[in-house]
Order: sequence, then C-alpha cells, then structure tokens
Amino acid sequence: MQAGVCFFSSGSNAFSGKMAMAHQQILQFRTQGRGTLNISAEVGLVAQASGIKTGIAHVFVQHTSCSLVITENADAAVRHDLEMLARRWAPDGDADYRHDYEGDDDMAAHARTVLTGCALTVPVANGRLLLGTWQGIYLWEHREQAHSRSVVVTVVG
Repeated sequence: MQAGVCFFSSGSNAFSGKMAMAHQQILQFRTQGRGTLNISAEVGLVAQASGIKTGIAHVFVQHTSCSLVITENADAAVRHDLEMLARRWAPDGDADYRHDYEGDDDMAAHARTVLTGCALTVPVANGRLLLGTWQGIYLWEHREQAHSRSVVVTVVG
C-alpha cells in the first residue's frame, strides 16, 4: 500500500549548528468506505527508512472528505463510537446543506474533516514513532464509498 514518491533534503539548523535532514514519502491507501484504517505501521516504516533518529513525523492527508486521527488501537468499539459521534456532529443529508453534488454524504464528509483534521505530528526517537501503548494513527474515511487516498509523511530531524 506504499507509494514510491520520496525525496531527501538537508539544510543548516540555526539552533544547533548541525545539518537538519528531511525525508518525505507519499503513501497510497484504498479505503473500504466510511470507517477507519490503521496506518501506523506504514507511517512507522517511513520514519524508519528516513534514517532520522530524533525528530518529528508530520502526516498529512491530501483530501477534504477524510481525516487523520490518533486514537485507541486496542478496542475497535472506540472507533465505532467515534463514528456514531461523527454522525451526530455532521449528519448525512441535512436539508440545510447546499453542497450535495456527490450525494447525501458529501457535505457531511467535509464537515467531519474540518472537525477532526487533515494533519498530525508524532515525535520520532531512535528512528521510531513515539506513539503511546494504546495509540494508533488512523485514516478516517468519511465517505460511504471506497476511495483512494494519498497521505504525505514528512520526517524532519
């Protein structure tokens, strides 16, 4: 599920006098429709491949109808409950929506993305993501239909 867009760059770090490094890769995912997809392993592989021992991983999804979240990775009921809450926050087919070109879930998906976010940052140490024991990085699809999604991972250190 990984894609091959990757580049390296470096520059001076004004704070330490050391060279800063960056590594970027675009990952491709196919969702199954509304719901969450754990992408922690794929993002972790980018951090490891970067060669950067200490820094941050910035993760950004290039779409307006899905989002990224860090949440519980052990109990799927948490993600089920989050989906239930999202239906309350931004219901499909609200009669007041003007933007519905792609169906009843169109505007609701955009609203859910605004509420949950399209980017997140995770610390990196020893070339690994410093996620907590029960944390996972999830791509949250807000559309009913399956979609191809691009996620940009940039590791800086």
